[in-house]
Amino acid sequence: MTIFDRTLTTVAFCWRIERRDGVALGFTTHERDIVIGGLVYRASPGMLPSSITMSDGFDAEALDVEGALTSDAIRPRDLEAGRWDGASVRIFMVDWEQPEGEQFYVTHGELGEVSMSGDGFEAELRGRVALLERPVVEQTSPTCRAELGDKRCRVDMADRTILTRVIAVDGNNIEVAEAAPQSAYAYGRLRWIGGRNSGLDSDIAASDGALLTLRARPHFDAEPGDLVEMRQGCDKSFATCTARFANAANFRGEPHLPGMDLLTRYPGA
Repeated sequence: MTIFDRTLTTVAFCWRIERRDGVALGFTTHERDIVIGGLVYRASPGMLPSSITMSDGFDAEALDVEGALTSDAIRPRDLEAGRWDGASVRIFMVDWEQPEGEQFYVTHGELGEVSMSGDGFEAELRGRVALLERPVVEQTSPTCRAELGDKRCRVDMADRTILTRVIAVDGNNIEVAEAAPQSAYAYGRLRWIGGRNSGLDSDIAASDGALLTLRARPHFDAEPGDLVEMRQGCDKSFATCTARFANAANFRGEPHLPGMDLLTRYPGA
C-alpha cells in the first residue's frame, strides 16, 4: 500500500535544499513543521513550486520555484551573494501523519541562478536530463580550458594554497598577514572561511606581496582578523604554463592553431 492507496490521504510536499557550502534546509507545504531524518522541514506557505511534468522521454525536466522571504534562513543578501546558486534540491511527498515512513519521489536537480522579485525570489530547478543539453566535446581555444590544480592540469597545489588572516580592508583591496611573491596570486581565488563572507569566493585580480586586489568588493563587509584561504591562479596562457609551472605537457589548449583572425593578421599588428 502506498501513500495514495487510501480513502483519505494525508500527503504533504517536502523539499530539501542543500547549498554548495553544506548548509541544508527543509520546507514543506504542510501547515506544521515535519521532522524527517533529523532535519526539520519548516512549514512555508510562501514556497510555491510550479506544476511538475514527468515523462519517460528525454525532454529536459525543469520547474520554477517561487518563494516569499518569510524564512530567516533565506535572506536577500545571501541570495544576492549567490549562496543559493547551484544548490541541490530534492522534492518528494510524505504522509504527514507518518513522516518517517514511505516517501514518494518527485524530482531532484539543482537550482539555476536565483533572482530577486519584489519581496520574494524566483529560481529554476534543472533536472538531470538537462545535462544532455551541454556540449559533448570542447571547442578549441588558444588558452587553457583546465582549472589550475584540477585532474587535467595536474599542478600540485599543496604549496600554492595558504591560510592567512585579513589585516586591513579598503574596498576591494585586501591586506593579509602572509606576504607572497609578486603576482603569485593574480587570477587566483580567495575563499572566505571566517567572518560574514564565510563560504563565499572572491576572484583575485592582482597581488603584490601581502596586498591583494579583488575583482569586486566582498558581498558582505570584511573585517580584520577574518580567516581566508588564498589559492594561486593562472592566466591560462601557454607561456605562463611553460615558464611558471613547467606544465606544457598538460596544457589543455591549442595556442598554435590558426584561428578565424588568420587573414586579418599582418606584421606589426
